[in-house]
Amino acid sequence: MASMGNNKRNRVIATVLCGGPGSRLRPLTYYFQKSMIPIGSKQKPLLEYIVLLLKKHGIRDIILLAGYKHEQIENYFGDGSRFGVNIRYSLDRSGCSGTGWALLNAYESGLLGGCSDILVYYGDILSDIDLSDLINTHIRFSAYATIAVARGYRVPVGVVYVEGNKVLRMEEKPILNLPVSIGVLVIKVEALEHLKMLSEEYMDDEIDIMSHLIPTLISMNMPVYAYITDRFWYDVGSTERYEKLDAKLVDELFGRLLG
Repeated sequence: MASMGNNKRNRVIATVLCGGPGSRLRPLTYYFQKSMIPIGSKQKPLLEYIVLLLKKHGIRDIILLAGYKHEQIENYFGDGSRFGVNIRYSLDRSGCSGTGWALLNAYESGLLGGCSDILVYYGDILSDIDLSDLINTHIRFSAYATIAVARGYRVPVGVVYVEGNKVLRMEEKPILNLPVSIGVLVIKVEALEHLKMLSEEYMDDEIDIMSHLIPTLISMNMPVYAYITDRFWYDVGSTERYEKLDAKLVDELFGRLLG
């Protein structure tokens, strides 16, 4: 179980980033919030799979960082009791954009009080990652941040190898044997003080967790670790990716979550 009691020393709260307008998923997101797009043969919202995965790993305190079309999310999930979890909402501030602002808003609103670590899950990612093992690894290393990464990412475009201006060879949509972030990470709550300092620096500019906060922690020699996983993960964040998501595969991997 990932949630190890009610005291701050052991408590993990999950935050799910589901506030963006989902421009890569247009025209679908003119009508749906991006985390509410239906997947699998049962046509359940993507966010439902995420919530049930969190519950499976004992994480029942969930904060949905919402904004664009947040009413769809609130109307469907309510307080979470229908799913056996406790859901609260942090709505994006007007004029502030970026995942960093969304997380900072929840922090400054007091919604993350009483926890030691925060699981951050990007709301357009479908995965069966072992969240319990991720969190236990984070705690074991006393990390400030632990980023879930996977190998074998397929580049969505062809790669051209050149020397000068001469093309040596081409490779269509190659698989990279490089660790790539899959949009799931754990952050120590104290790390958000650095996010607060970044907000004072960037003011009205966009602040991103992966582009700003994590590099800042690394530059300060804070302990940032990678959690390498071979579990399934899929970025549903574009129309092309959504259309290619196999409903049968979703049913096979996640059918038990839905019951």
